[in-house]
Amino acid sequence: MTTRRTDTPLIRFAFAPTDAGRMLVAASERGVCSIMLGNDNEALLAELRGRFPGAAFECDDESLAPWVAMIRAHMEEGDDPPVPPLDMEGSAFQISVWSALMDIPRGETRSYAQIARAIENPSAVRAVGRACAMNRIAILVPCHRAVRSDGTLAGFRWGVERKRRLLEIEHRGLVPLSV
Repeated sequence: MTTRRTDTPLIRFAFAPTDAGRMLVAASERGVCSIMLGNDNEALLAELRGRFPGAAFECDDESLAPWVAMIRAHMEEGDDPPVPPLDMEGSAFQISVWSALMDIPRGETRSYAQIARAIENPSAVRAVGRACAMNRIAILVPCHRAVRSDGTLAGFRWGVERKRRLLEIEHRGLVPLSV
């Protein structure tokens, strides 16, 4: 039997394969608090532990399975399932950026400058980029849809190639498949 201090937050997590690599989904008692992509479960778990120092961690594939399935369907199949509860922690500015990212339609992109204008802070282009970098809930808060003003890809925690792959997956989900 393991015991845990009651003031220590518990983060439950599960891994899943996706078309963009390995995915880790983590949840607090309030909802999904982190979605990460990578090549290796151990590296993803180490990154999760670094994001939530002082938390207790528990692998929980069974109870997170419905959320993992929803996130995979959202990402890979173009489904718009209900979004699970999100546990987003950030400044008011960051949350406004993340909300604007969630308003970008699937398969589309917006420049950092367009996002800054959308949140009525047009001079905050670099701060928008920093808020994207601080986003813990990739896919559901789609920071991969933020691009440079010239449309080129840049600035993604898991690499520009993975960002490109996510956009390709989204675009694929919008194109009807021929029979």
